[in-house]
Parts: sequence; C-alpha cells; structure tokens
Amino acid sequence: MNDALERTDEFSAEPGDKVSLCSLHSGPGLFGIDTRQIREVLGASTPQRVPLAPEYIAGVVAYRGEVLTTLCLRVLLGLHRLTGPRTVLVLDDEENQEHFGLAVDSVGGVVTMAHDALESNPSALDARSMAVFDGAYRTPAGLMVRLDPQRLRPSRLAESGLFAASKQEIQRERR
Repeated sequence: MNDALERTDEFSAEPGDKVSLCSLHSGPGLFGIDTRQIREVLGASTPQRVPLAPEYIAGVVAYRGEVLTTLCLRVLLGLHRLTGPRTVLVLDDEENQEHFGLAVDSVGGVVTMAHDALESNPSALDARSMAVFDGAYRTPAGLMVRLDPQRLRPSRLAESGLFAASKQEIQRERR
C-alpha cells in the first residue's frame, strides 16, 4: 500500500517483502498483528474475571482444554473496560511456548502491507504506549498501530510495572 524506509525485525524481511496483518479495533484505534503470530481468533467470549488480578487482565477463557489468561486491550490503552462478550485472539508466546489471549472490540480482515512501510514509534509516546506498540503503518483509513505479542506477554507487562493496579482498582475488586 505505502512504502517507507526499510526496517528489519525478528522475521528478517527483505526490502519489498509483504506482511499480512490481522486488523482489529479497540476503542477508536486501529491495530494490526502479524497473522503468523496469531494462533486462532475465537468468537465472542466472556473472560471469567480473576479476583485481585491486575485490571489489564480481562480474565481467563477455556481454550482447547487449557485455561488461557486473557488481556484487555482497552485497559492497556487507558480506555474503560466494556462488559459482555469480546473477540479474543489467541497469541503465541514464542519465548515460553505458551499462549495467551487478547480481548479486543472487533476483528477486521487481513491487510497486506509492505514490510518496510512500518514506521517507528514516535519518541513523544507515553511509556505505556511505548511498552505495547511496535510502530505504525499509514493506511487510507489512518494509522494502523502494530502490536507485538512478545511485548504483550502478561509476565512482561507485570514486570514493567507500568500497568500496576491502583489502590482504588484493588479496593473495587475486593467489593
């Protein structure tokens, strides 16, 4: 769609290579995840909340005989959590060979972009956004922010300390 400066990443792409992204929405934002990093897109699911879990943990869902920890992208973006079923993407955690879920508002289609069209995160982004965003593509519909499942791993988010629950959130959870 739109070519920019060359960038290399973990998939060691060559100039002119294409990448397929699954487009998704949370709040007003448009996001994309490399389709090779998505194990499955579950239909509408309602994660079961986990008491005292950080707010960004949407809960757990059953997945092929496993219990899948599921993140809430809306909360990671600083938006309010919606109740009811959400679309859950099952993502691969390559380092630990584990899976986790990402609850989003909706999933669009597959978009093919020139691999080298990915632009770096602007330096003016806040720390939370820098922790989860992996750059952006310019599309006719606006910016599509790329999400990297390795940055979204629940253990990595917990270690960062950027998404820790406030005392008010913990008190609300205990009620």
